[in-house]
Amino acid sequence: MASNTAPGLRQVPGLAHAPTAAVQTEAPTVPAHMLPHRTPAQLLVIARQGLTEAALTRPDGLRYAAAHLAALRAAAAILAARARPAAPTRRSRVTSVWSLLVLVAPEFGDWASYFALGATKRAAAEAGIPRVVSPREADDLLRAAEQFVAVVESSLGVSYQPPLAA
Repeated sequence: MASNTAPGLRQVPGLAHAPTAAVQTEAPTVPAHMLPHRTPAQLLVIARQGLTEAALTRPDGLRYAAAHLAALRAAAAILAARARPAAPTRRSRVTSVWSLLVLVAPEFGDWASYFALGATKRAAAEAGIPRVVSPREADDLLRAAEQFVAVVESSLGVSYQPPLAA
């Protein structure tokens, strides 16, 4: 049977949902330029790839940054699934994905706060500033990102199936 789900992901029976018209009209709006241009399933595949990359990365700062980016992609999957584009306006203030996540999915507020606090360290690590994060901080963020991606997958009715070893 053909599936519209990205490789590595499958719909979970009983959790898949087709939004009703009432739910769609009540969906929070987000400025159109802030919405992802990929499907939630595609974003989750990329998030999983980022987690794998992070797990294999030895410099602590780069491991931290890769894990944080994986969490960002999972948050973007929620936005892609639950938000609708807002009508164009003259002003567009810069808003973080974490702020938008709280607007679109308030139940993810604790996760958004946690990852928002790490954004500055991620930027410093990406800039190559040495010793901006400790090995423990990098490992802790990687574990948190893995949990977050799994929670997002569950929330969206998608489950991850690791590829079989060759």
